[in-house]
Amino acid sequence: MGSISRPVAAFNVKRIAVIGAGPTGLAATKYLLAEKAFDIIDTYEQQAEVGGVWNYTPSLTERVPVPQTTPWAPPEKPSWPKGAPAPIFSNPMYEKLNTNIPKPLMKYSDQDFPADALLYPTRQDVQVYLVKYSQDIRYLISFSSQVEDVTLSEANGQDLWTLIAKSTITGEQSTKQYDAIVVANGHYSVPWIPAVPGIAEFNAAYPSIISHSKIYRSPESFKGKKVIVVGNAASGLDIGNQITAVCRKPLLNSINGPSTFQLPVDGVTKEEVPKIIEYIIEGRAVKFEDGRVEKDIDAIIYATGYLYSFPFLKSLDPPLVTTGRRTIGLWQQIFHIGHPTLAFSALGQKIIPFPLSEAQGAAMAKVWSNNLSLLSVEEMEAWEKSKVDELGDGTPFHVLGYPKDAAYINYLHDWVKEASNGFSKNPPFWDERLCWLREIYVDIKNKFADTGMKATSLEELGFDFDKRDSKL
Repeated sequence: MGSISRPVAAFNVKRIAVIGAGPTGLAATKYLLAEKAFDIIDTYEQQAEVGGVWNYTPSLTERVPVPQTTPWAPPEKPSWPKGAPAPIFSNPMYEKLNTNIPKPLMKYSDQDFPADALLYPTRQDVQVYLVKYSQDIRYLISFSSQVEDVTLSEANGQDLWTLIAKSTITGEQSTKQYDAIVVANGHYSVPWIPAVPGIAEFNAAYPSIISHSKIYRSPESFKGKKVIVVGNAASGLDIGNQITAVCRKPLLNSINGPSTFQLPVDGVTKEEVPKIIEYIIEGRAVKFEDGRVEKDIDAIIYATGYLYSFPFLKSLDPPLVTTGRRTIGLWQQIFHIGHPTLAFSALGQKIIPFPLSEAQGAAMAKVWSNNLSLLSVEEMEAWEKSKVDELGDGTPFHVLGYPKDAAYINYLHDWVKEASNGFSKNPPFWDERLCWLREIYVDIKNKFADTGMKATSLEELGFDFDKRDSKL
């Protein structure tokens, strides 16, 4: 990944805004606070509680644009359910969800999950965990405060960021200036639904059939219906398995290729089919890539992921996103190359986000406190170009996966260790045990599912690092 040795102009960062109090925003806030170098750290959260995607919101009367192929979506609009103390925003969390990551790997470096929590915790367990993690920084968080706009100017040769936020409760706007911005708003807001021929016309004719996993909550509404789930990543498989229990058999799972999370497909309760290439209004039908036509479709759920979108940074030039498939102009997926007082947390995919965001937060704190130096602009641009040459200009640019994510976390740990003032708060380091766990976590999840999803430890499932060379 390259070493960092060349000094750049010193930063004069004293006031920092963190946008988002989900898992990654909380981690960034903690590492910035631990540096004891900044006068103001303001964290903005549009919901009334921390947690980000883990802060479950009930089913809302939300529809998604069909198709949705551009990241240029307006800021999300909240709903205010009757009796609720504050407005809420929809997120992708559904009612019955367990993590895909075992808790010893998923956790922050300085807080364990409860011993009695499931090995793959429920969404409720994760939310309780995050609320606990936030306790010592809640005084820094402005809840029910949506960031509407962030603009860049210059003062005394330094970046100056003007942030406009609005209370979702009172509607009152506030304007503040900051020396640096951490963007930790996640990338699960703008769904991607491809522009398949005929899809817009089909959706106009049948506006309740096509949806996205973002607004899925439970399988009950699919009882007895003919259902297609598009996508076979974690959410697509999980949602499909939940709906299979109640829908008309077989559920059709439209896929492009094999899944990381391999689950049995018996052809009776669930059938894999190719991708949809055409929507046909007559007969409420779709045509698949192999020429097959299925009629009388009642529901189609796209579990096809999301686009990177930063509506509050729309004035930044050049833009951060074009297609929404990747974020442009960043070094190491953290620092904006042209304006490194703008930083991003956990943009990566196929990562373990909690510890990774800790490592990134530690790097932000050290750079902005002038205890670590960045490469020159030319070198950072060369790094980005080399990654585009290697990975392409689309979604794979952000995909790490194992072992790249382990190497990335440890790289950031070792870099931060070189800071002139040492560690202020220890970032995570993945030792051999954690790397072993990361490498086999899909196998562990499969065994967890096969044994009734009741285990609370690795040992209950027969996984023991010290005996890893013996046959399980």
